[in-house]
Amino acid sequence: MPDIKDTVDDAVSKSHEASDRLGNTVAALVAVLATAMAVFNIKDGNIVQAMAQAQARSVNAWSYFQAKSTKQNLAESMLDQLRIERERSAGMPAETLALLDNKIVFYKEKVDRYENEKLEIKKQAEDFEREYDRLNYHDDQFDIAEAGITVAIAVLGIAALTRRKWLVWFALAFASVGLASGIAGFLDAGFHLDFVAKMLS
Repeated sequence: MPDIKDTVDDAVSKSHEASDRLGNTVAALVAVLATAMAVFNIKDGNIVQAMAQAQARSVNAWSYFQAKSTKQNLAESMLDQLRIERERSAGMPAETLALLDNKIVFYKEKVDRYENEKLEIKKQAEDFEREYDRLNYHDDQFDIAEAGITVAIAVLGIAALTRRKWLVWFALAFASVGLASGIAGFLDAGFHLDFVAKMLS
């Protein structure tokens, strides 16, 4: 009889130890994952702010480009009118012809200047668009990180309730993807799950 009682007591104490080990493991994983997610969220928030700035700068640059295009069109129209006037100027006094020639040169310089300014503004606007795309890539990485870690924490909660060890491993798979994506976002690395990013957008 004492042998059976000892065996039962031993089995009960081992089941409590295993249960506590599972609970402690789940608690530690949740704490680590929640901390990582908080850090990733802070970084993602900063990236979203930088994206908004890049987008605003791009819009402003394209608006400025459009304003220069309008000015260039007006200057080209004036230049065309002056050239037509110059062609019809037979018999005009030399002073009038010289004035027309000066105005033609003036508006030609304006047209050229606007064209050069537009090229520079266009380059700036495209640079802002590229910066936005670069930041958006990292924003996707942090979104994937948040999704993976959130699912992992939820599965760990189920593992704690059901006392199923295999759920901990299942949760670790999601946590690994989330952590890898978040770390890649911090390190400016190329780990990016496009299909997940498309599902989340």
